[in-house]
Amino acid sequence: MVADLRQSIRDAARILGFDACRFASARDPWPEGERLAAFVAAGRHGDMGWMETTLARRSHPTVMWPEARTAVVLGLNYGPDADPLADMADRSAGYLSVYARGDDYHEVIKGRLKTLAGQIAARTGSEVKVFVDTAPLMEKPLAQRAGLGWQGKHTNLLSRDHGNWLFLGVILTAAEIAPDDPEPEHCGSCTACLDACPTAAFPAPFQLDARRCLSYLTIEFAGPWPVEFRVATGTRIYGCDDCLAVCPWNKFARAASEMRLRPRPALQAPRLADLLALDDPAFRALFARSPVKRIGRNRFLRNVLYAAGNSGDPSLTGPVIDRLDDASALVRGAAAWALSRLDHEVFTVQRGTRLEIEPDPEVLAEWASPSPSGRPAARPA
Repeated sequence: MVADLRQSIRDAARILGFDACRFASARDPWPEGERLAAFVAAGRHGDMGWMETTLARRSHPTVMWPEARTAVVLGLNYGPDADPLADMADRSAGYLSVYARGDDYHEVIKGRLKTLAGQIAARTGSEVKVFVDTAPLMEKPLAQRAGLGWQGKHTNLLSRDHGNWLFLGVILTAAEIAPDDPEPEHCGSCTACLDACPTAAFPAPFQLDARRCLSYLTIEFAGPWPVEFRVATGTRIYGCDDCLAVCPWNKFARAASEMRLRPRPALQAPRLADLLALDDPAFRALFARSPVKRIGRNRFLRNVLYAAGNSGDPSLTGPVIDRLDDASALVRGAAAWALSRLDHEVFTVQRGTRLEIEPDPEVLAEWASPSPSGRPAARPA
């Protein structure tokens, strides 16, 4: 009966398009709550205040839902069909993280999880709850306990079958279902992910300082960045895949078959010049059904302007100047910095006027203190 239940759930998950389905106890003690508390106590969560306010609930699945007995952990492959880092060779194009090039995975997975959860509830007669990265549940430790993979030195989940490219969803159930064996760590002496990080965001293996992470800065952080991170972002405008893409375990990964998760052509390597021209309606249209839409047009344009400043592409000078009069102070400040990198002479001419008319103190600081790094090297021929 137990074996039949487990297999029937796996069969139903496969029919719904999931690439992995395994089980873990939701009640066993674990050290992950203490590790998260130490992460927050050290301030490594940056401005993600929700991590602090939900810390107690994140400490263990049963703190959030005392009736939970079993976690059904689902994985959906979103692997690229080639090395995504090669896209950064074109410095006039913006780099979006692989996961953000298709439809928002929250929307792709949520309905399927609810369907599967309903089937589990009907089969077991027990209550269920569904989670897709939007509630205080630590999915990655549960995924490791269920045997989907293990948390690597970059703190992300990686798999012997899917490399670093799995979206996770969890169904908690009050039913007792026999757990699968956990997956041990297989990183060995490899440090490829740590060495690849452009901002040295890993203070030690298996530890992350989000304040230095480009995924945090491009997505979660709301204000102007410190200059060192602006330079380090290169042409990354939403997320960063470096630590994922260099992992040797990706040799076992395969390209996603789910069409809604495959890259849209318009988001594969979008031109920075085109992105700089986006107003709010155009931004919403381009990123409809994409996770990028959640950060809003102004924060996204900030990222694009930092990339433009790093591009070495003089043809972007005009589009950057156009953003000096943007309604958003965040965008205007980023434009001033980008102009100082692209053409310092034009920057100096513009500064003479902008210091007189700019009302925002943070933008004025950008004009008063141009990037000390100077103009980046010209693009390769």
